[in-house]
Amino acid sequence: ARLCAEAAEYRFASVCVNSSQVPLCAEYLKGTGVAVCSVVGFPLGAMLTAAKVAEARLAMDAGATEIDMVIPVGLLKAGMVEGVYDDIAAVAAACHARGALLKVIIETCLLTDSEKVQACLAIVEAGADYAKTSTGFSTGGATLHDVALMRHVVGPDLGVKAAGGIRTYVDAVAMIAAGATRLGASSGVQILAGAAK
Repeated sequence: ARLCAEAAEYRFASVCVNSSQVPLCAEYLKGTGVAVCSVVGFPLGAMLTAAKVAEARLAMDAGATEIDMVIPVGLLKAGMVEGVYDDIAAVAAACHARGALLKVIIETCLLTDSEKVQACLAIVEAGADYAKTSTGFSTGGATLHDVALMRHVVGPDLGVKAAGGIRTYVDAVAMIAAGATRLGASSGVQILAGAAK
């Protein structure tokens, strides 16, 4: 409830929650213009694609209009990029059939630069709306290097979401300058307080 109240007050783009919280958030945020985003395949991305598709559909049924999915990092590390593409494409199709945005988390802290490039190319080819750095639940979050690399690979039109470890106004401005078009942060109110200073 507090998250939704803050999001509405400060006009954040969305709240990002687990699917069990989507109905409550959808009710709280009705008419505010703030979207409800649900995570899918969170945080490891290692489940069957069909489970991710079902989870995304259930979240959308409950009121989510944005989905943040995690790629199957293990497949990418194993060089099975086609499997990563198929996973993203299936969830993208489910989301777009209902008019929802899909943001794809690649978990940059676990990847080499080459793997980050492969993941971003798969995101573009699979038709997702955003590439996203991190879950915030692994060994690291967004870095300026990763955001700049992702922006370079996906081009000027796809969204890039930086998430994980963004806590200050200075952090936020730097991520935007590096190419981020959306920030994921649990410190949104504090970031805006820093902007006011």
